[in-house]
This record gives sequence, structure tokens and C-alpha cells, in this order.
Amino acid sequence: MDPNQPQPTPTQSPDYLNQIAPQAPKVLPFKFGPKLFILIGAALVILVIIGAIVINLITSAQREPLETLSARLTTTQTITNDAQENLKSTQLRSLNSNLAIYFTNTLRDISAPLTSNGIDTAKLPDSIIKAESGDAIAERLENARLNAVFDRTYAREMTYQLGTTLTLMKQIRDSTSSSSLRTFLDTAITNLEPTQASFASFDAASS
Repeated sequence: MDPNQPQPTPTQSPDYLNQIAPQAPKVLPFKFGPKLFILIGAALVILVIIGAIVINLITSAQREPLETLSARLTTTQTITNDAQENLKSTQLRSLNSNLAIYFTNTLRDISAPLTSNGIDTAKLPDSIIKAESGDAIAERLENARLNAVFDRTYAREMTYQLGTTLTLMKQIRDSTSSSSLRTFLDTAITNLEPTQASFASFDAASS
């Protein structure tokens, strides 16, 4: 072989060529830096806000029936007290007097369960105060007084008012996990049911 003859260049394998080729730098999907930490922080803040909103909605849904009950008891007590002087029936006057005592005791006894469940009776939502104002009942009773049918109208109104109160009490009792609240409601329901039944059976004609 002629040493001066050009030698063929050896063929290099693809693997070898890949090994000696300069490697492109790997691009990380997320580059650690101030922007990434800002994004993570913003995401955490959003999650905390969403969590707080959800918790607040759940808590509000749990508080609303109790707030409604508190407002309804207070309003019905006022109606009961205001009606006493307008009642003609001895039977109804006695029944109403006992009901007034019931409300005094019940509003006193419900104070602790309400407080333990986060209810402040001095800061009830305006929507509940308006819904439970009793203005419509007071207007109907005033019309009944002017038309000399107060006793019959009052018995009918209280039958309904006490009936809805009992229904609300039972709903709260069956859904609450508070033993003190359940005990209070059991007693309140037991004491109110006979009075509600007496108003329902009142007959103005025979009194």
C-alpha cells in the first residue's frame, strides 16, 4: 500500500457523534425565582379566601335557624304581652298569661345555648329582624280589635305563630349536634305544645 495515498476517513457511529456534540441546556418547566414564589403565594392566598368563604357560608347556614328562633320568640312575647288587655275571654286571658310566663322563662333559658352556638341576640341580621318583626300580625290584630273580633282572631293568629315556632324548634333539635341546645329544645317543645293546642281548640262562641 502506498503510504502517500490518502487514507479513508473512518466512519463514525451516530452514538459517538451524539456524545461529542455539545449538549443543549435543559429547560426546567418552572424557574425558581421571585416570580415563582409570588405565584405560589398568590395561589395560597386565593385558596385561603375560598376556604374562608365556604366556612362562613356553612356557619351562616347553621346559625340562621337559631337566629330566626331567637327573633321569633322575642316578637311573639311582645305580641302576647300587648294582647292581654284586649282579651275579653277569661279562658283566653288565663291561657295568654301562662304563655307570657313561658316566653319569659324560655328567653332566659335559651341565652346560654345561643351564646355557645355563636349567636349574639343583640346583633341579629337585619333580614331576620325584618322577617320576624310581627308587623303583619299586629296589623291584623288591630283590625280585629276595631271590629270587635279580637279574641277569635288572636286565637287563630297564635295557633299559627306557635305552630311555626314548634316546627322550627323541632327542625333545629333534629339537626343540632349541641347536647345543651337539644336538651333546651326538648323542654321548650314539651312545654309549648299544650298551649298551642289550647289556642287551636279555643271557641270564642262558648267562652
